[in-house]
This record gives sequence, C-alpha cells and structure tokens, in this order.
Amino acid sequence: MHEPVAGSLWRELAPQALGALVRRYGHFDLAEDAVQEALLAASVQWPHEGVPDSPRGWLIAVAARRLTDLLRAEEARRRREESAALLVPPERWASPGADDVPGDADDTLILLFLCCHPALSPASQIALTLRAVGGLTTAEIARAFLVPEATMTRRITRAKQAITDTGARFAAPAPDDRARRLPAVRHVLYLIFTEGYAATSGPGLLRPDLCAEAIRLTRVLHRLLPADTETAGLLALMLLTDARRPARTAPDGQPILMGEQDRGLWNAAAISEGVALITATLRRLRPGPYQLQAAIAALHDEAATPEDTDWPQILALYELLRQAAPSPVVSLNHAVAVAMVQGPRAGLDLLGELAADDRLATGHRYHAVRAQLLEMAGDTAAAHDAYLRAAQHTASLPHQRYLHARAARIVPHPPPDPPGQPGDGRLAQ
Repeated sequence: MHEPVAGSLWRELAPQALGALVRRYGHFDLAEDAVQEALLAASVQWPHEGVPDSPRGWLIAVAARRLTDLLRAEEARRRREESAALLVPPERWASPGADDVPGDADDTLILLFLCCHPALSPASQIALTLRAVGGLTTAEIARAFLVPEATMTRRITRAKQAITDTGARFAAPAPDDRARRLPAVRHVLYLIFTEGYAATSGPGLLRPDLCAEAIRLTRVLHRLLPADTETAGLLALMLLTDARRPARTAPDGQPILMGEQDRGLWNAAAISEGVALITATLRRLRPGPYQLQAAIAALHDEAATPEDTDWPQILALYELLRQAAPSPVVSLNHAVAVAMVQGPRAGLDLLGELAADDRLATGHRYHAVRAQLLEMAGDTAAAHDAYLRAAQHTASLPHQRYLHARAARIVPHPPPDPPGQPGDGRLAQ
C-alpha cells in the first residue's frame, strides 16, 4: 500500500480499532501490536482484493484474532492458561461491521486520556499518544523530543507496559482525574497539529491529515468541556493557523513566508470561526498560553495586507506569553515581534541572548530567523551563511530547498552603515 494510504488508515481507523480491543480485552501493549499487524495485513490484501465495506470492522476482526493468539502465547509463557477462558472468542468480531463503541462515545478521545495516565511521566504520556493516536512514527517522535530513535522506542515500550500494569479500564476518567490529565491531552493535540502543519521531515512541508485529525479531536474535547477556556483557545489557535495552509506552499512545494502569501487563498470560514471563538473566550478574563497564541494568530489573519499587521499588539501579547509560558520558542517569536516593531538590530540583539540555548541552536528555525533579520538589516554576507546553516539543521526537504534558494539569491556584501530600518512585516510567524 502506498504510504499516504497507510498513514490515513492508521490515523483514521487504527485508534478506533485499538480502542475497541483495549475496551474488550485490556492489554494495551499487546493490543497495539495486534492492530499494527492488522494494518500490515490490510496493506497487503486491500490493494489486490479491494477495501472492505467496513474497513474498521475488518481491522477489528483481524486484530482481535491476532490479539487472541498473542494473549494465549503470553498466558502460556506465564503458565496461566486458565485466564484464556475469560477471553471473548474471536467469533465476536467475525462480522466486518462489528462495532464496540457504546452510544456516541469517541474511542479515540478515551484512548487519548488513557495514554495520558498519571502513572506515566509527561514526556511518556505525550510520546505514547503521538504513537497510538496521532500515528507518528517513532523516528518522528524522537526528533520532536530531540532524542535518539532507540531511546524513544524504549520509552514508548515502557509506557505501554506501564499502562497494562496499572490495570486501567478503557473508560472515560472521573472528573477529578480528567482535570489532572487534561493539560497533557491538550499538549498532545497541539503537537499532533504542529507536526501536520510543519512536518519535521520528509518530502512535503504539510501533512493535512494530521492537522484535520488534531482539529477533529480538539472539537470533540471542546464539545465535551465547553467551559474549559484553554481547550477553546487551542481549537481557535488550530483553526486560525490552519486557515493559512492553502497559501503556505508554492507549486513546487517550497514554503512561502506569511508576508508573501496570497491572502485571498486563506480560509475565510476558518478565520471567522477562530476569531469568534477566541473573542468569546478572552471575555472570560482567564487567558492562558493557548488563548494568547490564538489571539496572536487572529491579529495576523485579520490583517488585509502585511503592512496592516498590528505588530505592537502582537508584541504586547508575546510579552504576556513569555510570563505565562516561557520557552525558547516563545522567546524566539518574541524577538521577531521586537524586530518588526523596533527594527532588525533590536531583534538580533535578543537572538544573541538565545544563542547559547542548545534547544534552539540545534534546530533550523533559530538560524532561519537570524538569517532573515540579518537580511533585513542589510548584512547579506552573514545572512547568506545563516541561511546555509539553517538548511543544515532541518530534515525537511522543502525547508532545505527553500533555505538554499534564499541563500543563493543573496550576493554577499558587507553590512551597511548605519544599520537598516525596521522591517516591512513580511517575516513569517
């Protein structure tokens, strides 16, 4: 099966199949292995035999039979064959239309909360959910955490075993437990969306299927918890950011800076929904990090032209965000906002203070932002080198091509004296 089809299968059907198996059998770790093998079987059979009428039921049936085999082997190894009598027979899943979702419950959402079990560390919660629900590969998750793939493999394996060892039921958590897990669930959804909006590697800049799944799950979460302002802010942030997706890439797949995008291609309906949502949420006067980011995104989306962007207001919001949720990425974006208000040299001064942070220095965005500010300041020689350095720090092929193209179009020469004037608002956010 071609990779896009396989990826779509995992993200749309596998979490539902996994939820059904965990609900019925337990054994999170073995259930995921069984679903993976069912997907492999689908990748071999469906291209030749056709997609069944109920793909979800087919996956559940095949995975359940495989899980039964795995459980029997496990019980035999542990000399507890008597437990096998408690298993639901595979005939329960024989019908391709088998469905184990009670009422309107969303198994994928319950799976999200299960993966964010308090027995796991926050890092393990996020990694396991990205793997089981988001469908990211272990290599992609490792890059997101800046650790070797082998390390991430061990972390995910331990997390699955820990879930099994807790004996946790596949059911919606109690209100108090839900409140404790909710921040991790939101963060996972945010990371899934981010990977879809700016893929860490591969031939394409975008993975729209991941964006769509993150938005879908966040809508479900918001519908279940309408009073939670940060969930509303997260949904608004996703809508306002995803609205720009149609204009973010050129026909050859290279990224287009926000200031150079055709704003007529932006999704007006998504912008309208996102602005209305964040406006209503901010009125509750409990702004959190996701709400602040959504407010920044709304200011970008509401500007008819790059020159109309309210950079002073964006800078003020980044000041609040630095207090509410300080991080290297927030500091980087704050430096950009300072550059747009006070001039590129002011932004470069702030970047200099961030240079020692390995979390930024090992990624491409710090060097790309520095290159753009240097170019705005007229220091094309340093900008040329910074673009090339940024290209060396990304595994994304579109970003590599784009950064090399930016470097190639610059004819290096010494910086002017005096320094350049404030930018024109075209720096991508």
